[in-house]
Amino acid sequence: MVIPWCSSMIRFLWFSFALLLARSVVDAATANYTFTVESMRVSQLCNSTDIIAVNGQLPGPTIEVNEGDAVAVNVINGSPYNLTIHWHGILQLLTPWADGPSMVTQCPIQPNSSYTYRFNVTGQEGTLWWHAHSSFLRATVYGALIIRPKNGSAYPFPAPDQEVPIVLGEWWSRNVVDVENDAVSSGQLPRESDAFSINGLTGELYQCANETFTLDVQPNTTVLLRVINAGLNTHLFFKVAGHAFTVVAVDACYTANYTTDTLVLAPGHTVDALMVTNASAGSYYMAVQGYDSLSPTTMAISDDTTATAIVRYNSTSTKKNSTPVMPTMPKSSDSATANAFYFGLRGPASPGAPAVPSTVDVNMTIELGLGQLPCDSSQSSCSGKSVAAAMNGVSFRLPTQMSLLEAQYNRTPGVYTADFPDSAPPNGTPMVEGTKVRRLKYNSTVEIVLQNPTAFPSENHPIHLHGFNFFVLAQGLGNFTPGNVSGYNLVDPVSRNTLAVPTGGWAVIRFVANNPGMWFFHCHLDAHVPIGLGMVFAVDNGTTPGSFLPPPPADLPKC
Repeated sequence: MVIPWCSSMIRFLWFSFALLLARSVVDAATANYTFTVESMRVSQLCNSTDIIAVNGQLPGPTIEVNEGDAVAVNVINGSPYNLTIHWHGILQLLTPWADGPSMVTQCPIQPNSSYTYRFNVTGQEGTLWWHAHSSFLRATVYGALIIRPKNGSAYPFPAPDQEVPIVLGEWWSRNVVDVENDAVSSGQLPRESDAFSINGLTGELYQCANETFTLDVQPNTTVLLRVINAGLNTHLFFKVAGHAFTVVAVDACYTANYTTDTLVLAPGHTVDALMVTNASAGSYYMAVQGYDSLSPTTMAISDDTTATAIVRYNSTSTKKNSTPVMPTMPKSSDSATANAFYFGLRGPASPGAPAVPSTVDVNMTIELGLGQLPCDSSQSSCSGKSVAAAMNGVSFRLPTQMSLLEAQYNRTPGVYTADFPDSAPPNGTPMVEGTKVRRLKYNSTVEIVLQNPTAFPSENHPIHLHGFNFFVLAQGLGNFTPGNVSGYNLVDPVSRNTLAVPTGGWAVIRFVANNPGMWFFHCHLDAHVPIGLGMVFAVDNGTTPGSFLPPPPADLPKC
């Protein structure tokens, strides 16, 4: 909860900061968008499926802005479902009411209602994305969010000749809300997807393929691929036959150049990669295949199909109907390739790169766990035990009557408890359910060891932090050794907002809690969110203008 200031002081400080903020954005452009969320029918995989989408598009509209711009998106919910939108990776500094996770920062937008999300994109450049943050609607309610350098500024790499968003997804041939409801009701994990997609299309290798995304390129040019894994539950391998990539950013954080022919993206990840079109004139498949991290591999159940798009050279020697060249894809269980990519990224070594904070105020170890809990009365087809997940033995439950951010701002008791544990309970301790948050002092530096159990079954969990980027100081397999800081990279660690914690392994992250509010920290495998694999950081107000929670906007949805 916030520190107990009198309301008049809060109003005075917020008014003072608002004046400063208004002056600072006089010269900034405002990007205005309207998102109308409605049903649309899509024919794919020999079926016609009704989906929920934005402005009749899959993927939805791309938001394109420059660093420093303001953004206003009016979301009109014409669907039959409650809905929120999350702007994945936007730091939302002092705009926590626009972050979007349902019942964390807002009540959902109800059918036939609307809400305008307002935020700034200050101090960020690169590829992010937006998506629904309520139920499995994220399967089709998503799109790219591109932040280019401020006018007059340049990329920290040679300017590309072409920029292309590549949004990867998963496709179900039935209503995804029903897929989730069936899983929750039965106490089981949801059925796997029926296909993968590239920019909304599955490609030529599936039955009844009718459209394929085609990227036309000129020979000997540089293409910036802005690749996004918008899939719900699957890590993805991404390749283009005959071509290599130079990774220059991940999660809208610049990196040292990293050369590879295989990109690996967990759900929620973005990768900016330069591709030089120096192959022989022709057509080449862009291919996407699932990486199944589940151990033992005999338990793997992920979709093992391949989505394709086409990279086609504009050349007189390219035959229009020629069969594209297919890349050799990794095996679906190839953890060596996945870990080499995830572990190999580094931050830029330039003088302007952000420095790792050296003093740590809060040390935590968070163990990620899968297990079981007794079925509850709402699970009509559950038999005895229900699959569950937990962080430090706590299976997280969202509130139902008021969002956590409203409870923090209004100091409303009984909505949550501020007793999330800093370490895992002893072995054998039963999993418990709760709405537990970890309170953090404003501007404190937090270090977290994320431990993925080595016991079977185990899988790679992409953990996403709202409201902050973090430094990835170290990663490894097996159990983390407490106090083993000699292996930390404090010189050029990569920064991210979503980290793939390896199967049977660990990772260490560090961030500064300089953004007051309620910030969700959860697995970005959507199947794991409703079963409890998450928690929330409650960051206190500071003591100066620009360091405390602003009041909620007038149109904030009500529960």
